[in-house]
Amino acid sequence: MSVRAVIALGGNLGDRQATLDDAVRLLGASDGVTIVALSSYRETVAVRVDGPDIEAPRYLNAIAIIDTALEPAQLHAHLQRIETELGRERHERWGDRTLDLDLIDFDGREFSTPTLTVPHPRAHERLFVLDPWLEIDPQATIPGVGSVANARKVLS
Repeated sequence: MSVRAVIALGGNLGDRQATLDDAVRLLGASDGVTIVALSSYRETVAVRVDGPDIEAPRYLNAIAIIDTALEPAQLHAHLQRIETELGRERHERWGDRTLDLDLIDFDGREFSTPTLTVPHPRAHERLFVLDPWLEIDPQATIPGVGSVANARKVLS
């Protein structure tokens, strides 16, 4: 049985578009994953712990909606393998990176483990998540938050 999940893609180092294209290709070729929709790519300012950083390289971001037969932990581990395969190095939290793949929503469920919280705890605060998500699913909701459109209005 497959369920719907939402994946955020982003990167601000190297050939951003080629890296996102490769990530989409690898995700779509994965056993147990079918890409249902992919937003357009959007260039956005880097966000650090203390807010936007206009001096940092800009990010390229997108949202993919998938159907998956994988369990959340399996999907999360698979996303991390794709990141590593495409050159992601983990040096600092919220730092520059070639690729970031975040599991934003998994079948409308809410749960937290030591390595994964779903829905993503800051998704409703990130225009680089909300805007492309609304592009491909205007009726999207975030469990515990409500509609993505309303979360977007709050940030305006």
